[in-house]
Amino acid sequence: MGSIFSAIGRGINAIISAIAGVIMTIVGAITTVIVTIFDVIVDIICCRCGSRRSGSRYSRRRAGRGGGAATY
Repeated sequence: MGSIFSAIGRGINAIISAIAGVIMTIVGAITTVIVTIFDVIVDIICCRCGSRRSGSRYSRRRAGRGGGAATY
């Protein structure tokens, strides 16, 4: 009789483990998508900040302030 309950317990354990594996896979995929979207947004923001600093407007302003020669 004990072996029957043991087999039932192992079957239930296998089913619960399979369901937990599926849930962990879904959560991992959702997390990956959210992190990827966040990385893209941060890359876009940093790209815009970097283009402002290295752009022509920024270099003209810095050249006009200092005592260095202006390049045209």
